[in-house]
Amino acid sequence: MEKRPETLTGAAAAQAAGTALLLYCRAGFEEECAEETRARAGNSGLERAELAPGCGYVEFRAGSGRSLPPATLDWRRLVFARQALTSFARIRQLARHDRLTPILEAIAACGWKFCDAWIEAPDTEPGKELAAFCKSFGNALIGALRRTHLLDTGAARRLHAFFPQGDNVYLCVADPAAAAPWPSGIPRLKFPRGAPSRSTLKLEEAFVTLLSADEIARWLRAGMNAVDLGAAPGGWTWQLVRRSIRVTAVDNGPMDRGLLDSGLVHHRREDGFRYRPARPVDWLVCDMVEQPRRVAELIARWFGAGWCRRAMFNLKLPMKKRYAETQRCLDIVRAQAGDVRAKQLYHDREEITVFAQSS
Repeated sequence: MEKRPETLTGAAAAQAAGTALLLYCRAGFEEECAEETRARAGNSGLERAELAPGCGYVEFRAGSGRSLPPATLDWRRLVFARQALTSFARIRQLARHDRLTPILEAIAACGWKFCDAWIEAPDTEPGKELAAFCKSFGNALIGALRRTHLLDTGAARRLHAFFPQGDNVYLCVADPAAAAPWPSGIPRLKFPRGAPSRSTLKLEEAFVTLLSADEIARWLRAGMNAVDLGAAPGGWTWQLVRRSIRVTAVDNGPMDRGLLDSGLVHHRREDGFRYRPARPVDWLVCDMVEQPRRVAELIARWFGAGWCRRAMFNLKLPMKKRYAETQRCLDIVRAQAGDVRAKQLYHDREEITVFAQSS
């Protein structure tokens, strides 16, 4: 049986975390992340740690003699979690003159080797202030792991050192094949030159987060056709056009001139809720500022009528009962679509992004 530390000693005061679940999320959505995790976990005895609102992460501990439910460790199935990790230790009150020694002691005590090490902080304003520290400490930690033969590119686990503050760290493990493939669970995208609005990054992130590389290659091919509801000025249309997909852009507002000059965009000045396609399309995309249930019903109507094969759309969430409203909206879409995936993306704000495809 693999060894887990129960007590940590060293220059810093330390607290063993036992088997704990650490979830990264958008600051301000800790309650939704926790509520969803409890629903996934069922009666597994997870106990939530009390953390400050807006901290950007959620911690759960498994009850005595229990293990973490697999459903809570699959970041792809969780809407509000950007990353899901197993924490094997937490060390508090790290001495600023020597953080490395107690951390190396805890890592060595767990008995594992790691293929890589990521040093991370919450996606919050205080967390951003730790960016320079994380970079420099990461270099020191990786060097020390190499010297102590704890780093092995063939190992099955990746180490995550998550610092909520500079003197406080969670040590976690992840299976690289099952965990989010980006540090902090955030794909770093650059705003593309020529795109008419920053909303284009939402659709780009949705593609790389909600679809696999194989699905992107098969489902976003040149020559396909799409409808963009609420398209103006064309941020989402731009992502489709750059893949040589023909787009019917539906919006009463003006579209970007460069998109119209591409020869791939037909602008229809119509209400997106009233528009009906002349024939089925490969893709429906939609980023309209509207009540989430109304958008969910619209998407379900398109699938029920057979007007689209796949869809990517946003749901703007209410201020209260956001998790409950999310579930209601997803259930509406699931009643008509065979495969529904959802995630609160880094480029989302008070919203989530959903992929759906026909049965």
